[in-house]
Amino acid sequence: MKKIAFITLGGTISAKGTNRLDLKDYKSGLIDGTFFVENIPELKELAKIKVIPFDNVSSTQINSQHWIQLKYDIEYYLNEKDFDGAVISHGTNTLEETAYFLHLTVYSSKPIVLVGSQRPYTAISSDAQLNLLNAFRVAIHPDSYGKGVLVAFNNKIHSPREVTKVDTYDVDGFQSGTMGCLGYIDAAHEIVYYREPVRKHTIDSQFSQIKITDLPNVEIVYSYAGATGNLINHIVQSEHYQGIIMAGTGAGRFSKSEEEALLNAVEKGINVVRSSRVGNGRVVCIEPYDQLNAISGDNLNPQKARILLSLALLLDRDRNSIQEIFHQY
Repeated sequence: MKKIAFITLGGTISAKGTNRLDLKDYKSGLIDGTFFVENIPELKELAKIKVIPFDNVSSTQINSQHWIQLKYDIEYYLNEKDFDGAVISHGTNTLEETAYFLHLTVYSSKPIVLVGSQRPYTAISSDAQLNLLNAFRVAIHPDSYGKGVLVAFNNKIHSPREVTKVDTYDVDGFQSGTMGCLGYIDAAHEIVYYREPVRKHTIDSQFSQIKITDLPNVEIVYSYAGATGNLINHIVQSEHYQGIIMAGTGAGRFSKSEEEALLNAVEKGINVVRSSRVGNGRVVCIEPYDQLNAISGDNLNPQKARILLSLALLLDRDRNSIQEIFHQY
């Protein structure tokens, strides 16, 4: 049997409700990894599991220091202790962000699978048990090697670059937009892949080969009708930020006031990435914003673009170099 490191965080998957119908007021962080292994006996039939408590923090409290420590913990168990893979239980609110950071920074080709649930473990019809079991099925499967970090959720296997949370409570809470998922865990409990990531990740990523102790501050600004640009001006004046992600309307556009504020930001040496709030489609360079010298965020959503820009700034602050990184990752 394969050895799998089971790294546990908080989130809905670790939650207990006041009763079996409590789907919203539950408390997370009350169920640990040992409980999962003992109460889902099928897990022991799949792998030799080592439970590694990480932090029972809600995913809304996850920060870059959690990500960095998690990266090095995973590398320790996969590369030094020779585990065959890792499963990470995580709250759903920022699961996609943790997954994408690890996808870009972990130096290993072994399967790393993130999983959560939309309903607490104690709820009637909870998705926690099956999601967790499926995550281990994905982690031990030979076809999961070399695909980077994976997200197993509601019988689907996603890549972190595309997957995003799309529903507040529904069990089919994660989707990969127009790209689609990588594969499925079907009713026969078989793992079937139909595509694989082609952008750089894990051992092919330059970010997995550098020492990371902290990340530069990058802020996201959400554009809307009548946006004033005041938030951008505040970011520039604070002098604590090296980058701004614009969650623009449509194809990455924003108000005239925001454009003027962004010009000032660029003059102050802040890198600006144009992204979109719409959820699908590429953001490309367009002539009206040539004077901004902004970086095109491709089809990354704003929260993923923020992670990639933060990592890119560890290597270079040159606009053209960062743009090339966005083309490759």
